[in-house]
Amino acid sequence: MRPLITALGLLAAWEALVWLTAVPPYILPPPSRVAVVFVDRFPLLAGEAAWTAAEMVLGLALGLALGAALAVVFAASAGWRRWALPLVIVSQAIPVIAIAPLLVLWLGYGMASKVAMAALVIFFPVVSSLYDGLRRTDAEWIELAHTMGASPRAILLQIRLPAALPAFASGARIAAAVAPIGAVIGEWVGASAGLGFLMTQSLARGQTPLAFAALFVLCLLGLALYYATDRAARRLVPWQSFQGD
Repeated sequence: MRPLITALGLLAAWEALVWLTAVPPYILPPPSRVAVVFVDRFPLLAGEAAWTAAEMVLGLALGLALGAALAVVFAASAGWRRWALPLVIVSQAIPVIAIAPLLVLWLGYGMASKVAMAALVIFFPVVSSLYDGLRRTDAEWIELAHTMGASPRAILLQIRLPAALPAFASGARIAAAVAPIGAVIGEWVGASAGLGFLMTQSLARGQTPLAFAALFVLCLLGLALYYATDRAARRLVPWQSFQGD
């Protein structure tokens, strides 16, 4: 009940602020007006939300797969790590908003450029967390495996990788939280559908309540994706205890 009470309190404060200051609705619409627009334009919002949700989910899946594969390669090969790790770091030093126009130019205004943008935002937290988990495997486990004659591949796949799954789960949660960023930035730069596209069009036409309604739906999508990822992560590492459970 606490998140619900907090949300209702913030909405009440927002409504009171608009009423007391008499700010024009095209600058800051009250929640009551946003709710009316949400109900009236729900079919439009649902259609655009489905497009954005597909971009987020596909981007998350692609980012997790690429990030996990790259982390395993770094852990298995020092040569690849020395060559590729600086490139990975450089890719994150470039602002995402600066790369978005290039992706739209190369991949078009469709879903592909938005999925690529989401994956680009996602994969670095996954690489970083999983690679740290692989590096921090208990040394005694690895020594025992060497004593028993295990090959480096068997040690990686059967000892180091399972031991790093909690770290991978943490990276997946972070990735789910930032997945909407990549998708929406791509839609802002150039798109023909999606919640980000709808927000841009609405603000350009002075339909601020509709933009706020789209933002509300985007928040719901982000929360749903995060909690679904969190639930899957808990199933992936059932032996790990979580504080607050």
